Amino acid sequence: MSTTTTTTTTTTTLPPPPEPTPKLRGTNRMPFDGLPTNYNDFRDALSRDGYAVIKGAIPRERADRYADAFLSYLEGFGLGYNRHDPSTVRRANLPVLNEKGMIQAYGVTHEQWVWDIRGEAGVIDAFAKVYDDEELIVSFDVVNVGFVNREDLPENKPWPHQDQDPAKPGFRCLQGLINLHPSGPNDGGLIVCKGGHNVSAEFHAAMAARNEPRIPAWTPEWFGFTEGGMAWLAERGLQWEKVCCEPGDLIVWDSRTPHYNVPPTGAIDRLAVYTCYTPVCEASKEDLVRKRGAFEQRLGTTHWPNAVHVAPTNVAMRDGEVCPVARERPVQEPVLGERAFKLTGIPYLEAMA
Repeated sequence: MSTTTTTTTTTTTLPPPPEPTPKLRGTNRMPFDGLPTNYNDFRDALSRDGYAVIKGAIPRERADRYADAFLSYLEGFGLGYNRHDPSTVRRANLPVLNEKGMIQAYGVTHEQWVWDIRGEAGVIDAFAKVYDDEELIVSFDVVNVGFVNREDLPENKPWPHQDQDPAKPGFRCLQGLINLHPSGPNDGGLIVCKGGHNVSAEFHAAMAARNEPRIPAWTPEWFGFTEGGMAWLAERGLQWEKVCCEPGDLIVWDSRTPHYNVPPTGAIDRLAVYTCYTPVCEASKEDLVRKRGAFEQRLGTTHWPNAVHVAPTNVAMRDGEVCPVARERPVQEPVLGERAFKLTGIPYLEAMA
């Protein structure tokens, strides 16, 4: 006689694994607190020196095409400028430039080639890495040309400054520009006071304590350095450095860093496009409404991406009268892809409705 034994197996059903916690944007944002960092990339220089160069943010071939578009734009005014003839570098042959080489009117801030530069992945990604946030908006900032031959153009005198209100200390804005021509020691371009951002609060406290007069400015978000202020920086061993870079390189700097631009003294004209990005979460609905208006009217802004300052018009004035070739819209209206259009802030504003 045989005996059969039956074994009952109990299966335990495990609960599903928990959903991964979404990564919060900005949790690994640069602190800009003056302490040493160890990112092993451009952010270490930015933290230490107040500026950094991101090499090849735009591939050289495309950077050269943008430089060609810039020069073609200048020739396209039909005033007589010819890139191959230095004798044509005259006020009468060029659109209105200020003494720093900036073109601020004509709708240039919304030309297709300018927007193509703003939309370059290598440029956007550098700012996204600093903020640890890919949801960004961009400034509608100006372009800059510094000619070697400046015989009758306004003199570009040094104008050391910070683009930030001293009454609002700490890090607030990361400025940037795309360089389109080789820029060596004699080629003109950005000059910075290395490390000046880390002594900004101390500097302004010292200036206030001795009642140092402030250089008048059209906005409190601009602070010019007096001779006394420059002497204070020198006494602390801080030095000014010309930033050298190649076509397609991106320069970024903390807006507390003292800086200005210098004209070329060599053989190469300077071509640059200013562009600054910030997380959209730092802009209010009112900011985005103002920014949408600027985009729709093709108006420029300063370096603040939240459109703190919007240009009142695109109509250029020449010697007190409307420039004969003034225009209110760009020559080539911008056609933007999805990522570039988000930089206008408009999709985020529409999502608030």
